[in-house]
Amino acid sequence: MTSSAGPVSRSAAIERDARLEDIDWAVPPPGAVLSSFAAPSGSLAAVALGEPVRGRVVLVPGATGSKEDFALMLPDLAAAGYRVESFDLAGQYGSAAAGPPAGEPYTDELFDRDLVAFLRSGGPAHLLGYSFGGMLAQRVAVHHPELVRSLALLTTPPATGNVFRGMKVLGPIAGLAGPRTGAALLIWGVRWNLNRVRPGRLAFVRARFAFTRRSSVDDMVGLMMRAPDLRAAVRALPVPKLVATGTHDLWPVAAHERYASDIGAELHVYDTGHSPCETTPHQLCADLLSLYSRTEE
Repeated sequence: MTSSAGPVSRSAAIERDARLEDIDWAVPPPGAVLSSFAAPSGSLAAVALGEPVRGRVVLVPGATGSKEDFALMLPDLAAAGYRVESFDLAGQYGSAAAGPPAGEPYTDELFDRDLVAFLRSGGPAHLLGYSFGGMLAQRVAVHHPELVRSLALLTTPPATGNVFRGMKVLGPIAGLAGPRTGAALLIWGVRWNLNRVRPGRLAFVRARFAFTRRSSVDDMVGLMMRAPDLRAAVRALPVPKLVATGTHDLWPVAAHERYASDIGAELHVYDTGHSPCETTPHQLCADLLSLYSRTEE
């Protein structure tokens, strides 16, 4: 990756990832600024680090996630000269109060409007979407290409329609479960540490559920069961694109490889699971900075 100290090799990034220690995920990185953003759906909890010497990066979390999921990435990207920003999606963690009017569901349009407003507030950005956030990022990039300098999809479901059908484990029963059952399985897996995360991480994600609205998770899962096919439109975008995943992701690497080919994106695979932002952040940042440099060239 590039930093104020110069390029960092791939081997150095791998070594840094191997030395990662457990942290208190509720504490932001040194220098990071917490704030709130007045989005169309309500007040969204946000974080930012760095000065926009080379531009802006916006990182979008997924279902049951939050801005803290990118804590290990913010310092690397900021050190390379970018202002790095993220926010909790409506209904999630620090943005739990944001959402639709009472009795109405969380929709693609609600999440899209919030992200468009966030991007417009600071200008065009290198956009990364994580899992569900990648589905959101693709829609916004297609409909508002003037706001996106590059597009990165991090373990985003590499499918359309009911994206759960292609999962390694739950795929065979995906057609039998409704949104609420699917959300219950997702939450159960996180609570019981099926990803085998470290104690500090597990404590944080379990505590986060006390704030996240269950209805938002149910509706997100429902949206993931009827994902539109945007592959041709994403491929037509005149910006560099990247698909990043882990060898042990929820979806097979072959599916990510096909999806990357369909949208004209480069593919990077790390020796990890569904969360490279937590487990191989230095390698991921190195690949993102390479992507960004091509945009600048």
